[in-house]
Amino acid sequence: MFTPKYPPQDTASTPTVIQPQTTTPAHVPVPVAPAAPVSNRPTIQLTPGSTLALVAGGGAVVLVVGTVLVSMLLAVAITGVSVAVVAIVIRLLVKDLHKER
Repeated sequence: MFTPKYPPQDTASTPTVIQPQTTTPAHVPVPVAPAAPVSNRPTIQLTPGSTLALVAGGGAVVLVVGTVLVSMLLAVAITGVSVAVVAIVIRLLVKDLHKER
């Protein structure tokens, strides 16, 4: 359950290039390096318009998340001040009740 799952290896085979051999002794065949394996993964190409949309979307997300977090912080602060005021009022009422006795 907690073991990592790795994606499967690329199974694209590398094409081999076979050079025809010449029979003249003066010519030495040059070995050709095999071509780089072609990945079958899709590539993402960003145009200037899509880059601008991506930046604008990221900025909007940052603004929305920031607004929500600030609103939550304000709600907690207002609740804390309200509880403090209520505690002071209750303390004063209890103090007045003890004075009358």
